[in-house]
Amino acid sequence: MKVGFIGLGLIGGSIARALKENNDLTSRKQTYEIIAMDADNIYSQNQLKQALADHTIDAIATDFAADFSCCDMIFLCAPVHNNAEYLKKLKPIISKDCILTDVGSVKTLMHEQVEELGLTGQFIGGHPMAGSERSGYENSNAKLLENAYYILTPTAQTPKENIQKLSEIVKSMNAIPLQLDCHEHDKITAAISHVPHIIAALLVNLVKNSDDETEKMRMLAAGGFKDITRIASSSPEMWKSICLSNSDSIIQQLEGFQSSIQDVIDAIQNKDASYIYNTFDEAGTYRSSIPNNKGLIHRFFELFLDISDEPGAIAIIATILGSNGISIKNIGIIHNREFEDGVLRIELYDEDALNKALKILKAHNYTIYERK
Repeated sequence: MKVGFIGLGLIGGSIARALKENNDLTSRKQTYEIIAMDADNIYSQNQLKQALADHTIDAIATDFAADFSCCDMIFLCAPVHNNAEYLKKLKPIISKDCILTDVGSVKTLMHEQVEELGLTGQFIGGHPMAGSERSGYENSNAKLLENAYYILTPTAQTPKENIQKLSEIVKSMNAIPLQLDCHEHDKITAAISHVPHIIAALLVNLVKNSDDETEKMRMLAAGGFKDITRIASSSPEMWKSICLSNSDSIIQQLEGFQSSIQDVIDAIQNKDASYIYNTFDEAGTYRSSIPNNKGLIHRFFELFLDISDEPGAIAIIATILGSNGISIKNIGIIHNREFEDGVLRIELYDEDALNKALKILKAHNYTIYERK
């Protein structure tokens, strides 16, 4: 199967890596020849050259029409508006049997463009519900999609065999295919991903704008504040595109949040203890019911532990983990521990590394606190 990628960043690169890693391992012994292109700038071209050197891709596209006209499947992995534009370029050159799919977190805009171009029989919207706070091909990983939901939004005209084919490819990446209507998808992602990212950005800017020249707020803004605003570090270009592409659903959810904010203001002004208690109680109960698996907002594989205040304490822990083949993604002392147990935070790369680290450090009699 010849597969084309337009865009080879974090998600596109992870899908391409997963396809190559699973060559000959699927039930049909499928192999993939992968060709890719990206925006015409030095940084992207360097990423493509790295992907070629890694053998993640087999060729870099140099002639759009010639290179993509013979593809059996094409993944559109650019920002949403760019993907919609690429559909126009692809329509006159692809074969009628070529399957088109994308990986964006907004689906309705793509379906409207597909309808307008008469490509409804070839398009299946796609959205892998996995990611990272980092971007770019250099941060892609074949295992990024493992155990993550991979939403598929076929059209009414998409042949069932094409849906089945893409579903099998998704399964071969060890992801979980799930079909949704494109409008339902956009409503869901607005509530659980798009609006939280907006709120996180607004919270960070609120603190920044409220701080004074001594920057005490910035100094003390660790612990819970840094955790709930971590997603504010995401790509501004990507989130600009998402906000403009899914505006109706986002506005609807923001208006609901705006109403909730006013309700809390009223409750605090009126000293309504019952309302305030119930707000936190209901939120805590519902949050505890949310499955602890991969979702739209990146999960962090982290643990917290107490260490003695003495030279070399952190180095000892790093040595213990390193000698057992565990790589540390991030490590640091927590100075604001208002909402945390443990003075040292260690972030690992994946769940396997986290579980292994927990077992080893407990065996060395460290007191561990896990994030729930």
